[in-house]
Amino acid sequence: MGCSGPVAPLPRHDFADPPALAEALAAAVAARLRGAIAARGTASLALSGGRTPERFFTALAKQPLTWADVVVTLVDDRWVALDDERSNEALLRRRLLQGPASAARLIGLVTGAASPEEGLGEVARRVAGLPLPLDAVVLGMGTDGHTASFFPGGDRLAEALDPAGGLAVLPMHAPGAGEARITLALPLILAAARVYLHIEGAEKAAALEAALEEGPPEEMPLRAVLRGRITPPEVYWCP
Repeated sequence: MGCSGPVAPLPRHDFADPPALAEALAAAVAARLRGAIAARGTASLALSGGRTPERFFTALAKQPLTWADVVVTLVDDRWVALDDERSNEALLRRRLLQGPASAARLIGLVTGAASPEEGLGEVARRVAGLPLPLDAVVLGMGTDGHTASFFPGGDRLAEALDPAGGLAVLPMHAPGAGEARITLALPLILAAARVYLHIEGAEKAAALEAALEEGPPEEMPLRAVLRGRITPPEVYWCP
């Protein structure tokens, strides 16, 4: 599952506070999407959920883009109802897909099936219809070193982190995950044109430093992304 050596330093952008970070990250992602639209007429973006990116989503929605040419998906999601407050898709609809940005096409990862295993076929078909490779991926990270739904101890972590794996999307159950999850697999993230890592606070800065050290990806799955990318992720951080 990859080497266990340390990772070279990453391109890093530090900001004084979350609002400044959100505006800068939104500008960077929007510029990447505009470039993709100019080159091929469409752009694809995969976003992460949780509390950290809310300001970023609001800032991104205000960026001047031909939003009808943008396809948005999730890096991962909890397998919950789409009106559940913990749904990443619901968060995107509330914070990003508003005003002009509502013209973007959203490809969700959750279906009406009872479990991610039962819904996997439909989700895989949706993901196969994305404009690939993804033009931009924005990842988060937990203090345990997880990113996407690559959780330490996850039941399908080895499959998800296989850079040569044949599956684009996988279910995931893990002790630290809470609900059942659905997640893009590592190859889609590694193939993306640009990957951004959005983290805030001292604890996550320390976790990133730990992920950059030697050790197996299974212990801190972010390492699989850091080591597998030809172009390293750009880190956006604030206290």
